[in-house]
Amino acid sequence: MISEEFDFDVETDGLSDQERIDALAAHYREILRLVGEDPDREGLLKTPMRAAKAMWFATQGYRTRPSDILRQAIFEYAGSRMVVVRDIEFYSMCEHHILPFFGTVSVAYVPDGSMIGLSKLPRLVNAVARKLQVQERLTAEICREVKDTLSAKGVMCECRAQHLCMQMRGVEKQLSSTVTVDYNGVFETDASLRQEFFNMIK
Repeated sequence: MISEEFDFDVETDGLSDQERIDALAAHYREILRLVGEDPDREGLLKTPMRAAKAMWFATQGYRTRPSDILRQAIFEYAGSRMVVVRDIEFYSMCEHHILPFFGTVSVAYVPDGSMIGLSKLPRLVNAVARKLQVQERLTAEICREVKDTLSAKGVMCECRAQHLCMQMRGVEKQLSSTVTVDYNGVFETDASLRQEFFNMIK
């Protein structure tokens, strides 16, 4: 029987951020009870709120517009054929098991009259990564956001990640990793450009 301490059918539209976090904490308290724990024992008294705040932080991508981040620092094109930012760390959450997957993203683009401040690409990765999703969609969304916002000639993205849904449950393969690649524009038609990207991120 579900605890009567909280209405689990509560309508979330119109709630403030703090009200949503409080609601998450109530759910986490019930989860602790359902898995066999005592949420009233000393070590767990603050766990529901801590977990709620952690989940709120880990899913901040739902409350961020990636294109707004990129538009904050677009400058006149300065003459590089390809711009690459490699090994950008990211942390995301698998939408199938709500377990973390994490790794690095490398992004390249070919400018077409404008370029973006280098720090904005890691910020973009953070914004896209921090929500429930799959790695394939994460990789494609980063490419699309850069292409659409910057009007670049082409964008290419490689993502390498480890998935806890494969490591701590299921097949439990600790050394496995997943690599996804997406590209658009001139990277679709120019194989030598794709190879140049791979050479640069090695």
